Amino acid sequence: MHNKVVYRMAKALRGTGCVVLRFNFRGVGKSEGTHGNFVGEVEDARMALGWLRERYPELPFALAGFSFGARAITRVGCEDEGARWMIAAGFPTVQGPAEHLESCNVPKTFILSTHDQYAPRADFEAIYALWAEPKRLEWIEAADHFFAGALDAFEEAVARSVVLP
Repeated sequence: MHNKVVYRMAKALRGTGCVVLRFNFRGVGKSEGTHGNFVGEVEDARMALGWLRERYPELPFALAGFSFGARAITRVGCEDEGARWMIAAGFPTVQGPAEHLESCNVPKTFILSTHDQYAPRADFEAIYALWAEPKRLEWIEAADHFFAGALDAFEEAVARSVVLP
């Protein structure tokens, strides 16, 4: 939650009028618990979404995440009903396949750095080709996974990806 990419993503989303909730997964930062081997973190995302839906039941919702969080929100968005769209930044291919995206009909935007060490371009494009439409991919010329030297371009890409009702 407290890294420059997550901060800039939240800033861009708020700038388009979205209500934003940032949270740490279990065992990260000052959160309680221990790493849940992805299953627990997906549950964390579902719980955070549930809390937000209770607070703003009349608003449509979307999901956005960075890195490990991108994997978690796509799992929640593809398995649960109701997400209008998803933004997955820095989606790490090194963590293995993502079969849930092969049949996911939620509109999804993937934003990646051209030099992402956790999602090498050739690897990402190969797995991306397997995923269901609607989907969009945007590459940002940046030095690394954290969009070094290109955070303004990253923030602009996030804002362009928002689909308002």
